[in-house]
Amino acid sequence: MSGPADTPGSQGDFEAYRADIEAAERRVASEIDPGGRGLVVAIGVFVLLASFLAPHTGAVRGWDVLFATNGADEALVTLPSRLFMWLALVFGVGFSMLALLTRRWAVAWVALAGSAVASVAGLLAVWSRQTVVQGHPGPGIGLILAWITVIVLTFHWARLVWSRTALQLAAEEQRRRSTAQRQARGLLEDLRRPEDQPPGE
Repeated sequence: MSGPADTPGSQGDFEAYRADIEAAERRVASEIDPGGRGLVVAIGVFVLLASFLAPHTGAVRGWDVLFATNGADEALVTLPSRLFMWLALVFGVGFSMLALLTRRWAVAWVALAGSAVASVAGLLAVWSRQTVVQGHPGPGIGLILAWITVIVLTFHWARLVWSRTALQLAAEEQRRRSTAQRQARGLLEDLRRPEDQPPGE
């Protein structure tokens, strides 16, 4: 004899609820909760923006490096400096703010990857200014500040992304175990059902 929970309608309702629950779990797993690190990242973004107004090398500011204005060519600003400033602007500022506003895990990943690349480019930019032809200015306070800020942003995005990745892996493992248990119970119920039926049916 079958109970109300075994009717096709109730099973369909359960499957619908299970699908909704799994969809909600996936949605939550795809989001980040910056918490206190969100404030640190926001402050870092504003410091990074302020560094664009400070001298990058000599009298050439960060904005001048981006757009090759105000004597950037005369100061022999090289490709590593321009590349670093563009990466810092796009990923350190743009994607960091986008990740904080949307709280999407994928956007935070992009911010992390771009900031990590920008950190390496910043090292090359500082080195290129230290080895510039004699008579040209070395690295300015704006370049040093921008480089340190991008490193700090990379560190905090790495902590946020890694903590969310660990939670995602744990949730995925739990979903796999639950699915395997449900399938095993369903198989056992199917095997036992013919024995439970009275003779003659």
